[in-house]
Amino acid sequence: MPGSTVIVVGGGASGLSAAASLTRRGIDAVVLERDREIGGSWARRYDRLRLHTVRGFSGLAHFPIPDRYPTYLTRDDYVAYLKEYARHFQLRVVTSTAVTKISPRRPTPLEWTVETRSPARLDTWHGRVVVIATGQYQKPFVPQWPGRDEYVGRLTHSVKYTNAATYVGQRVLVVGAGNSGAEIATDLIDHGAACVAVSVRTSPPIVPRDPFGMPVQRTSLLLSELPPAIANRIGWATARIVLGDLTRYGMPKGDFAPYTTKRVPLIDVGFVDALKQARITIRPSVVRLTQTDAVFADGTSEPFDAIIAATGFSTGLESIIDVPGVLDAGNEPRGTSGEPTAHPGLYFIGFTHSLRGHLFEANRASRRLARNVAQYLTSQAAFG
Repeated sequence: MPGSTVIVVGGGASGLSAAASLTRRGIDAVVLERDREIGGSWARRYDRLRLHTVRGFSGLAHFPIPDRYPTYLTRDDYVAYLKEYARHFQLRVVTSTAVTKISPRRPTPLEWTVETRSPARLDTWHGRVVVIATGQYQKPFVPQWPGRDEYVGRLTHSVKYTNAATYVGQRVLVVGAGNSGAEIATDLIDHGAACVAVSVRTSPPIVPRDPFGMPVQRTSLLLSELPPAIANRIGWATARIVLGDLTRYGMPKGDFAPYTTKRVPLIDVGFVDALKQARITIRPSVVRLTQTDAVFADGTSEPFDAIIAATGFSTGLESIIDVPGVLDAGNEPRGTSGEPTAHPGLYFIGFTHSLRGHLFEANRASRRLARNVAQYLTSQAAFG
């Protein structure tokens, strides 16, 4: 049976950063990655994608992103960096290996079993520690709108969107005004879609990417140290000065409270200009579909050739973790990334909701995790 002292489930940014931090401490770690190669999930994302976080705060633990990369890395840039990162630390990454179940090893105490499936075989791995780094965006969610099965246009989730080539000349509705929805809508109208509307159920806080020439991530790092109510007021004032009153262009008024909710705002990289130019229009939430139309909450309806649901994801953890009490009602891990859980030897990383940047948090959490795992393994040895 294959094994390792630490089994890291998931070879994305958080998993690689965790494995590197463990390796630097001399702890044997293997990374199980379902994709065929490192960076596979990044490589499948839409062509327009650039990081919203700056190079200096987007690198993983112990190996910053080299200066030859731009300030805001493209999708392909980040894939290249992840591969370079894994080579730099000579990480042991087993690709094309999907994890199907994680459970305590019985009857052996303080060990873990990880069942996997690959194209060639089924395997059961054993380790003293399991680090789950599969991320928050595993299972795409598309609402079960009434009439969904009757709709004859193309209905897809945003995870399947690559570029606008197949939408040229079409009327497209993007459902959801998060970062992916806003960028996809902008990409569509910039590259030939005949008409683009965005359906907004809850109006998001919108912030400029570089207010007054300073990357918003740097601002967020500073504001995160303040009481949330004060940070919200400063963030709102900055956004209002730079972007103006967007209710004039159809965007519903919403609460600006990202530092209270810990939810990432919509970071503007062109969407607001398209909205102000009436190249993108705003619609209410979708309540049902017909053969050709989307019907909105205000009773109006419009025909669309295609609907792209930028409606979020779930973790999918409930389908692979056979451990009671570690997930909350939303199937996200309880507790803090990199910290011990109630089950000795089980850790999570990469599930932090933060305005300081997911990659920034992955770097910090992986260092914390490595310290905690080292202490745990030492205590096991002392009492074993």
